[in-house]
Amino acid sequence: MSYLIGYRCTRCGLLHDPVVPQRTCRSCGGPLLAVYDIEAVRNRVVRDVFRRRGCTMWRYLELLPVSDERYVVSLGEGYTPLLRARRLGESLGLRNLLVKDEGRNPTGSFKDRPISVTVSALRELGVRSVAMPTSGNAGASLAAYGVLAGLEVHVAMPKDTPRPIYAEVSVRGVDVVLVEGLISDAGRVVADWASRYGWFDVSTMRVPYRAEGTKTMAYEVVEQLGWRAPDVVVFPTGGGEGVVGMWKGFRELLELGWVDRLPRMVVAQSEGCKPLVEAFRRGADRVEPYGGCSTVAVGIRVPKPFADTEILRAVRESGGTAVAVGENEILTSMREVASREGIFACPEGAAAFAATRRLVEEGLVDRDETVVVFNTGSGLKYVDLVLQSNPARR
Repeated sequence: MSYLIGYRCTRCGLLHDPVVPQRTCRSCGGPLLAVYDIEAVRNRVVRDVFRRRGCTMWRYLELLPVSDERYVVSLGEGYTPLLRARRLGESLGLRNLLVKDEGRNPTGSFKDRPISVTVSALRELGVRSVAMPTSGNAGASLAAYGVLAGLEVHVAMPKDTPRPIYAEVSVRGVDVVLVEGLISDAGRVVADWASRYGWFDVSTMRVPYRAEGTKTMAYEVVEQLGWRAPDVVVFPTGGGEGVVGMWKGFRELLELGWVDRLPRMVVAQSEGCKPLVEAFRRGADRVEPYGGCSTVAVGIRVPKPFADTEILRAVRESGGTAVAVGENEILTSMREVASREGIFACPEGAAAFAATRRLVEEGLVDRDETVVVFNTGSGLKYVDLVLQSNPARR
């Protein structure tokens, strides 16, 4: 049973009907987030019940926006391992460095969480055709979950999307179009599709369901730590559903009384595309479009995230920060994480590790704090990049 009440606009506060497919606020156009009857959950749900359920993110069904579990579309996503990174922690001077390895999800990235929830919720509400722009991983997820749900799926992605990710999408037989430019250019293509053909656009933070999937990462981290929150969470950020969703999740856990404090949220970006970092440093509430975005971490190559206000609010409310790292730092971190911890991190995850090193160097984390770094996807999706930067030796 879900305790969903509705979807509230993050900007004007208008509450929207949960039994109608929702996108953005019908009044001001802002992002919507799900609202639950927290008091009822507090009174009726004991947190220990979750450990008796299956090891997927759907163990938290009461706090997800699907009322009938028969509509859940799942490939076993979530409940990824929280690994202690001892060797890397020693090199950084951190005693409690942990890695949440989202590369273990069914299609190899954390995007399986938001897409599973979105497809499940829309399936329950009768939607039959979906479309999205993607830097890659979300498109791979939508292809997988969409075909499993029997939906008609349309994806637009940049032409320079890594080949393995394009293969993940195309092999599933969905409609995929390659476009010149960035995800913002793909977004304009999808907006035209939605207007012309009536396909339901499920772009990042433009539907309220996706953040509900990403918030389960917060739930899992807390449960895996014995129902306590970490001190710091470092997450590579482009469109921002990871940070917005997790911050929502941590706040819900605090309201439920299942944790007694909140972590500091840290946004990690590349020096080649750092709109959120620049806005944070300026003290701005909105992002200026970042010109010439270029980074090997294509998943965070977003020149202007739609939910910029919500991302920056989460960072500031938590007492966190935003950090940009260089391209060489990202590539070096990929090798370092693999050689020290055996984890083949994606470049976006490597950016988060590089940002953690920067936090230590600048004295923004204490060596005894519990720091959770997210590897958001599998490095196997980026084999061409790895081989280019690590040529074969004879």
